Amino acid sequence: MKRTGALVGMVLLLCLAARVHAQDPDAIVGRWLNGKQTAQVEIYKADGKYFGKIVWLKEPVYPADDRKGMAGKTKVDRENPDSARRTLPLLDLLLLRDFVFAKDGLWEKGHIYDPENGKDYKCKMTLKSADVLDVRGFVGISLIGRTDTWTRVK
Repeated sequence: MKRTGALVGMVLLLCLAARVHAQDPDAIVGRWLNGKQTAQVEIYKADGKYFGKIVWLKEPVYPADDRKGMAGKTKVDRENPDSARRTLPLLDLLLLRDFVFAKDGLWEKGHIYDPENGKDYKCKMTLKSADVLDVRGFVGISLIGRTDTWTRVK
């Protein structure tokens, strides 16, 4: 009987610990590999909000058959609508900005920039587990959008 009580107590304690961890606003801080496995994004906290920048690219230079004649050159933000920003390298590019922790496992009210098309989208992020993050960019409402599943880099 004592063992059963101790076991139940331990299970409850573990559930409570897991719940506390899940509500940690900083649980998304760290490095994440995007769904295509072509880039790593470092998510960090600044001034009470969450941001993310590209810190690694699988292919940091344009391929030999680049459609815009930039073969062998460092990848830049060439699709940016602001011509002054088109020469900035993709490494260290701010991709995620202004996220706030909303509730257990959800960060919202942020934006994500897509350097492949130069567009900015509203975005929310949902932590599915300690190592899986769903990043959903959308236009207007979140029903009209796309989710990319990121995995934590260890």
